[in-house]
Amino acid sequence: MQDIIVAVILGIIEGITEFLPVSSTGHLILANEFFTFRDPVFAAMFDIVIQSGAILSVLIYFRRRLVPTGEKEHRGRVLSLWRAAIVGVIPALVLGAAFGDLIEEHLFNPFVVAGSLLVGGIAILVVERRAPRDGIAAAEDIPLKIALLIGLIQCLAMVPGVSRSAATIIGAMLLGTTRVAAAEFSFFLAIPTIGAATAYSLLKHSALVSGEQAFALAVGFVVSFLTAYAVIALFMRWVSTRTFAPFGWYRIALAIAVVAYFSF
Repeated sequence: MQDIIVAVILGIIEGITEFLPVSSTGHLILANEFFTFRDPVFAAMFDIVIQSGAILSVLIYFRRRLVPTGEKEHRGRVLSLWRAAIVGVIPALVLGAAFGDLIEEHLFNPFVVAGSLLVGGIAILVVERRAPRDGIAAAEDIPLKIALLIGLIQCLAMVPGVSRSAATIIGAMLLGTTRVAAAEFSFFLAIPTIGAATAYSLLKHSALVSGEQAFALAVGFVVSFLTAYAVIALFMRWVSTRTFAPFGWYRIALAIAVVAYFSF
């Protein structure tokens, strides 16, 4: 029963934070200091696999823009979007395979998370002041070259606390997209990125999962999906009229709180 309660709590945290520029991995690392599973190997796998619930919410919420059916023009735009997402994920696949285990071994701790939250928060505030307000208006219009550059910037999120969403949004805005297009592409780029990470984790650890742990994974997946779907709807309304600055201030405040708590 304890594992199920932990699965619900972590599923809610994952669903809320996955697509906001605040670092879901960072929040899960911090949450694991207070709520975690008895098996540390399963705990690490759980944090990765429940991200797929959040990805399912993207597939369903944006289903009309992700399925190449209907008119020829619509099919062409959908295929352009998928090409950009696939090109964008290549750097993460290469660097993740090369350095993923090393980063997890040495950087997954609260103080690294706090430092990343602080730096990322300041970056969001700076970009919101200096990035141009006009530019590429839709994710489907992002050229492959820019998609690749966004994918390279996304790799900064391999450091816990940076936030994959923050890295891709900041990178896209600096490279000439509007705030809405940056948020949209961050969602779409998450599909192959997190999908690959989940598949790798399942292949690596699935044989070690017990029946009770499999049920906890299922619970976390469903909770993450439902929470993330609601967050996507709210977030897209937010970015259409407001800035990312509040998320920057939140990151800075959380970084200070984390350092204070774990220091004293």
